[in-house]
Amino acid sequence: MKPPNFFSELKRRNVYKVAIAYAVVAWLLLQAASILFPTFEAPPWTMKVFVAVIALGFPIALVFAWAFELTPEGIKRTESADKLPKKPARGRAWIYVVVIPGAISASLFFLGRYTSSKQSEGSELPAKSIAVLPFENLSHDPENAYFADGIQEEILTRLAKIADLKVISRTSTQHYKSAPENLPEIAKQLGVANILEGSVQKAGDAVRVNVKLIQAASDSHLWADIYDRKLTDIFAVESEIAKAVADTLQAKLTGSELHAIAARPTENTEAHQLYLKGRFFWNKRTGNDLKKSVDYFN
Repeated sequence: MKPPNFFSELKRRNVYKVAIAYAVVAWLLLQAASILFPTFEAPPWTMKVFVAVIALGFPIALVFAWAFELTPEGIKRTESADKLPKKPARGRAWIYVVVIPGAISASLFFLGRYTSSKQSEGSELPAKSIAVLPFENLSHDPENAYFADGIQEEILTRLAKIADLKVISRTSTQHYKSAPENLPEIAKQLGVANILEGSVQKAGDAVRVNVKLIQAASDSHLWADIYDRKLTDIFAVESEIAKAVADTLQAKLTGSELHAIAARPTENTEAHQLYLKGRFFWNKRTGNDLKKSVDYFN
């Protein structure tokens, strides 16, 4: 059969119309499945099987359109249908079959894009997520930097004990400034919705800790406080800060978690200071600093 006659036969047997209608309806079904399957928590493989079935059905539909024809007497083989009396064709009927599912498909497509973008935003920045940036040392003695560093790390450790919070590790935050200007961008890089900033001032046995909990997207303060305490009360300060952050972010706390964030690692203030100095030099990771850290730990 010559190509022109073959293509004319495809048109006469409505193969083109069936192909277009099948493609539009298949797209409609895929859009609906992409929304409904996740809603009903269907396993990931179900979507793959669904797509494969639709793809396999396409050539079958074309073969069926070539071999059979829908007549007033029902479905007939094309050869038999050609012998039946011809009735006026309803040329516009198939257009409705294409246009209506097409409109529904487009609506579902944009709905799916909107829903997925909202879910994506939510997954990137969970509401109960937080990063604790390095605390600024406001003490007159720069050697007290170890103390500000230690306070930040211990508050982070207490927050990390709360399962309902997503807390970014110190390794990811230590290269940022204490109070950066581009806070929303840093929060986006870290994948958190909230930032805890702070400063520490130590003079003798007196300590002042200033903390601010900030919602990064709006750069607005959710909570802030200043703690003026004795050095012996520093564990209580850390616990109060962790508890206040959890309450502000509406994180659920179990009894064991409340106990964990309120724990006092030692009653010996001098030992705690030596430990913080050891951690400070250990985190620098250089040969001389590691030797210093071992001395302080001993």
